[in-house]
Amino acid sequence: MAFLKRRTLLAATALLSLGLMPAYAQDQVTLTYLVDDNPTNVATAEGLKTAFEAENPTIKIDIETRPGGGEGDNIIKTRLATGEMTDVFRYNAGSLFQALNAPQTMLDLTDEPFQANVIDSFKPVVTATDGRIYGAPEEAAMGGGILYNKKIYAELGLSVPKTWAEFMANNEKIKAAGKTAVIQTFGDTWTSQLFVLGDFYNVQAAVPNFAADYTAGKAKYATTPAAMAGFQHGEDVFKAGLLNEDFASAVFNDGVRMVATGEGAHYPMLTFAIGGIAQDYPENLPDVGFFAIPGDDAAKNGLTVWMPAAVYISKTTKHPEEAKKFVDFIASTKGCDVRSAANGATGPYLVKGCELPA
Repeated sequence: MAFLKRRTLLAATALLSLGLMPAYAQDQVTLTYLVDDNPTNVATAEGLKTAFEAENPTIKIDIETRPGGGEGDNIIKTRLATGEMTDVFRYNAGSLFQALNAPQTMLDLTDEPFQANVIDSFKPVVTATDGRIYGAPEEAAMGGGILYNKKIYAELGLSVPKTWAEFMANNEKIKAAGKTAVIQTFGDTWTSQLFVLGDFYNVQAAVPNFAADYTAGKAKYATTPAAMAGFQHGEDVFKAGLLNEDFASAVFNDGVRMVATGEGAHYPMLTFAIGGIAQDYPENLPDVGFFAIPGDDAAKNGLTVWMPAAVYISKTTKHPEEAKKFVDFIASTKGCDVRSAANGATGPYLVKGCELPA
């Protein structure tokens, strides 16, 4: 009988102990979060994880990374198609988003309260064919153009070009001085697109209806000289012998290093790369400038703007409410502050109330 009483007492004590356990120990949820392996984006993800977990101790964020470029695109598509996607993932908005069959693979975020904080101009690039919104902005908007080394420009007495002819003239002077004029990093395939995609402002200036006509199948690059100019630019710099010797194998991080340290003069890139320079080469940040890809008319010189990447929630998540809470945090002023702290100012935010650091 004494033994039975002792067992009963132990059981009661155990139950009491369970009742006194902190809530987070019983209700802990882990969300998986997939981002590309660009150091700038990984730094942002780590910052978001730390800040979000501090405010939400019952939710843990596990970060996974993937390659960029075509390999990364295939990973995203495969994981969504097989139902093996992480709870939340970061990916492009716009045309690449449209290839993901969002109504079948992602949670509809149209009616989430945080959408009221998202600037309306962003919403179309994460809206699927069903008219519903599936994403929220993860980063700042960007410009696509050319990062350049200010020290090289000062040393050779060069001015920022406003026409393609002026740009090529600068390149010849840089080459004559024994320096790499144009940095290319085709080892990361996505970086090969900048001369083409970054030239869109000039296409739009010359052929205002090109985008609408191209989408409708009424226009082609091959039959639109202004649109072909971006491809011609890539050929121009190659044939002129202006590229770094390892352009075919160099990767994004090499390009950032080269333009920051003066190993090369020009790097066609998006402005988000400024964050990478701030992280890895802070002492060289004042030495790097940026200008738009120049066209044929200096009077029409202007910049091509990129909408930011977005965060999405997989339809297969087992924790939809917690995932929405994380996306809400990312698309808030707190999320913007985390990104600014991690990477500095790389462009305007598309979340209301977000401010760029001074």
